[in-house]
Amino acid sequence: MSPATPELISPRSPRVQAARRLAKRNFRGKERLFLAEGPQAVREAAGHRTGAAATLVELFTTLEAAERYADIVGAARDAGARVHLAAEQVIADISTTVTPQGLVGVCRFLDTPFEEVLAARPRLVALLANVRDPGNAGTVLRCADAAGAEAVVLTDASVDVYNPKAVRASVGSLFHLPVAVGVPVEQAVEGLRDAGVRVLAADGAGDRDLDDELDKGTMGGPTAWVFGNEAWGLPEETRALTDAVVRVPIHGKAESLNLATAAAVCLYASARAQRASGGCRSVTGN
Repeated sequence: MSPATPELISPRSPRVQAARRLAKRNFRGKERLFLAEGPQAVREAAGHRTGAAATLVELFTTLEAAERYADIVGAARDAGARVHLAAEQVIADISTTVTPQGLVGVCRFLDTPFEEVLAARPRLVALLANVRDPGNAGTVLRCADAAGAEAVVLTDASVDVYNPKAVRASVGSLFHLPVAVGVPVEQAVEGLRDAGVRVLAADGAGDRDLDDELDKGTMGGPTAWVFGNEAWGLPEETRALTDAVVRVPIHGKAESLNLATAAAVCLYASARAQRASGGCRSVTGN
């Protein structure tokens, strides 16, 4: 760390207080800023740009973390972020985790307008409708990234993707692919279908079986998967909007799959079918 870098000793510092407020949704929305905690998220944020501007605008780090993650601190500085050397208590006050890792970044919102998602003609999309748990939202985003999806869309009834728990659960994937937020489910389904995307609802009570769909060769085209609420799934009116309602088969004695696991199965099924038809990049290759 440069000796000129100020040490923020007091949690009452205006910079610290401004960062701490970003744990609340209304302040995030007002400032269009959010927190990214830990080395993986901060590393990804430092390398990301929101339009012409760097996404990472500020970094708080303990001396120990600055020494351990010198490459990340250097990348933050190269991105133009203000870097503050902070006492451990300051990091604890800003962080929303039980055991902070010594790095907390302040980032600009990076969501993509839904119209831009459609203009890119995506072949694989995850659409989160009424997903309320931030950990689940972040995990589905991570699964979509891993499966090679081109976008994630959150409806206006879903959780805030900038919730600190959602950001952590995405493990950096929030910075990897376009994310559209606040889209009414009807608009999302209609827009995707108009863009040539087949819209499938993932539901345990679906009248179509995922294995059967794969065997019939219907999964190779552009596809959007709609995932519903953790507790009650998708309402009938949402299922009725889609092209088909598909269930993941349960071959053992488990009662059901949780949201993130079902999402991973569905997204990878589509990714594999699309690779087989030559229409999607490999999710295991470069």
